[in-house]
Amino acid sequence: MTSFAPDSIVLNRKLPLWYQVSQSLRASILGRRPQDPLRLPTEEQLAEHYGVSVLTMRQALKELEDEGLITRHRRRGTFIEPHVQRGAPVRLLGSVDAIVAQQSGMATRVLDHGKGPVPVELAEYFPDLGEVATYHRLRSDEKTGEPTNHARNYVRPELAARIDPADLERWPMTKVLRDVVLADISRITDTVEARLADPETARLLEVPLLSPILHYTGITYDSDGRVLDVAVINYRGDRFSFTVTLDAT
Repeated sequence: MTSFAPDSIVLNRKLPLWYQVSQSLRASILGRRPQDPLRLPTEEQLAEHYGVSVLTMRQALKELEDEGLITRHRRRGTFIEPHVQRGAPVRLLGSVDAIVAQQSGMATRVLDHGKGPVPVELAEYFPDLGEVATYHRLRSDEKTGEPTNHARNYVRPELAARIDPADLERWPMTKVLRDVVLADISRITDTVEARLADPETARLLEVPLLSPILHYTGITYDSDGRVLDVAVINYRGDRFSFTVTLDAT
């Protein structure tokens, strides 16, 4: 039977190892795809995967068992509870101008750009493409220079051919697509979730490894329902909050 494959992390020796492992495995379980297997690797395999002792791995698994995320069966193995699902997303209605305003007001540096294969986790958004254009940017506070978020955009190549990377240091991608490329933007679907900073995010945002961050995914569609751009942004958890205002009238 095929086992579920958890993500890898670099452990911070200043924090309890069992806690870091349990949080990483918890995030992998909650973020799994429906087609992923329910069976976890053995304790020994997981301990080797994370680079910890079997005793530490057992403590991490007990934490997840106490949460009701997994069940452990003698001789059969450890299994993810089938009913465990990711939380339902919060859907917000707003204008494209509101999204542009939200992304503006920061100093932006393009770290790199180019073309590459469609990432496996984004294949459902670009079923007709073999490759996409990618742009990686770091945004900082204009006054302090402190990094606030880093963003990756995955854009259809025919649109990217009309994008000047210099424009992305002045304006958000949404504004460039709408006002420069003149793309047909119909709607944008936003998802925000809490995560722990991976090594790259910790380095770029200058925060401790595994510190809380806000992970944003924005999917931009045209009027035919075709995805034009996927934005993946990691925000510093100590600099941003997520506020929803509802009009009850």
